Amino acid sequence: MNAIYFDLDGTLTDPKPGITRSIQYALARLDRAVPPEDELTWCIGPPLHASLKKLLGADELADRALLLYRERFADIGIFENQVYPGIEDTLSALARSGRRLFVATSKAHVFAERIIDHFKLRVYFERVFGAELDGRHSDKTDLLGHALQSTGVDPLLAMMIGDRSFDMIGARNNGMTAVGVLYGYGSEAELRDAGAHHVCATPRRLLDHAG
Repeated sequence: MNAIYFDLDGTLTDPKPGITRSIQYALARLDRAVPPEDELTWCIGPPLHASLKKLLGADELADRALLLYRERFADIGIFENQVYPGIEDTLSALARSGRRLFVATSKAHVFAERIIDHFKLRVYFERVFGAELDGRHSDKTDLLGHALQSTGVDPLLAMMIGDRSFDMIGARNNGMTAVGVLYGYGSEAELRDAGAHHVCATPRRLLDHAG
């Protein structure tokens, strides 16, 4: 593989506290029932507006909830996050091997950039691709198509690494190799059902499939 695109949430970093607490904040501000953090982990990975709509049932409420979510996330939730053990060693090995590395996340681009800088991961990545605040490129198939075109990468020589079905589907739809990770928030069944070519239990095992 010449180029590798990494998902962010659940793949490079564990964002559970920041995302779930910011959703809780939004729901509370809307006077809605607030589930425990562990019951909101399914919201990690998919486009956030779609998850909020599932929770609230209407686009208008989801729109309001998204603004409230960002109100907390932009200053607090964004840093309630940590890099998974082993990720930096894996990124370093891939970078030394000459691979082109990118981030491709459904998270808003402005937040993704700040997270990559905060955890000092910028040195490994050529570019960070994410959704726009108006929702453009939040779909993983669309995002990866945009990323491949922008970087001039042949999808047959590219890999997408992620922890949810959306990552595998996006990769498959763009003709890329799809690699799922099990240390994030998607199950092995979810990843394989979505078309994962390979599934890895640890960041280190990703090196076995980067050839």
